[in-house]
Amino acid sequence: MQNIVLKVDHVTHYFGGLRAVSDFDMALPEGVIWGLIGPNGAGKTTIFNLITGVYVPTKGKIYLRQKKHRGYVMKDITKYKPHTIVSKGIARTFQNLRVFNNLTVLDNIRIAGHFRVKYGLYDAVVKNKKFREEEEKLREEAMSLLKTFNLHSRAYTLAKALPYGELRRLEIARALATHPTLLLLDEPAAGMNPKETEELMDMIRWIRKEFNLTIFLIEHHMKFVMGICERIKVMDFGETIAEGTPEEVSNNPRVIEAYLGRKKQNA
Repeated sequence: MQNIVLKVDHVTHYFGGLRAVSDFDMALPEGVIWGLIGPNGAGKTTIFNLITGVYVPTKGKIYLRQKKHRGYVMKDITKYKPHTIVSKGIARTFQNLRVFNNLTVLDNIRIAGHFRVKYGLYDAVVKNKKFREEEEKLREEAMSLLKTFNLHSRAYTLAKALPYGELRRLEIARALATHPTLLLLDEPAAGMNPKETEELMDMIRWIRKEFNLTIFLIEHHMKFVMGICERIKVMDFGETIAEGTPEEVSNNPRVIEAYLGRKKQNA
C-alpha cells in the first residue's frame, strides 16, 4: 500500500447556513496525480481552501505527512495558517492568476523562497555577508527554475507583460520554489488552447517525476482530466458523488447526470 501524503477526514464546511462541503473524505497516496471535478459551485475550490488554511473546517480534520526522526507521522494541520501550511510542504496555484504583476518574473520566483532564508532584519538592513550569500542562493535557484520552465529569457521582464500561457508556467514555477511535497493546481488548463493543453499535460507529468511530487488538481477540461489523472473524485452540491479511475467515473450515471442534467421523463 502506498504511503499517504494527505488525509482529509470527514470534513464539512458551512458558510453561514449554507453547507458548501459535506463529509468530504480522502486519503491521497504519495506520487499520484489525482483529480477533483464537478459542476460550478460543487465545492471544489472550497476543498483547496480548506487544505491550504484559507478556511478552517466546521467539522473534520486534515492531516499532512511530516518527517519525524527517521520516519513519518501524520500531522494535524486543520487550524494552521496558510503561510505555515506552505512551510510544511503544500503549495498551490489559483484558478485566477495571482502573480505579482509589477514585479519581474525573477522576483516573482525569489519572493516565494524568502520564508526559508536564515538572515534577520539586521542582516537585511546592513546587507552583510550572510544576507548577500542567502540572496544569491535564492537568485540562483530562481534562475534554475526559470530555465526549467523556459522563462529565463524573461527574467527581468515585468510579469504583467507575459502572455497567458507563460503566466501559467510562472505561477507553477513560483509554487515549486517553496519546495513542496504536495502541489495543488486549481484549473491549470483554464483559457488554454488544445496545443497548450497537451503541452501542460506533458509538463505536469514531468514535474511529478522531476520534483518527486504528489499532485492534486481541479479541472473542468474533461479531456485533460481523463488523460492525466490516475484517480478522480467527483463533487456535486458539496457532496462526493463518485470516485474511481477515469473510466469508472466517466461511465458513472450520477456523474453523467450531474454534468448533463436529469433525463427528461417521457410524457
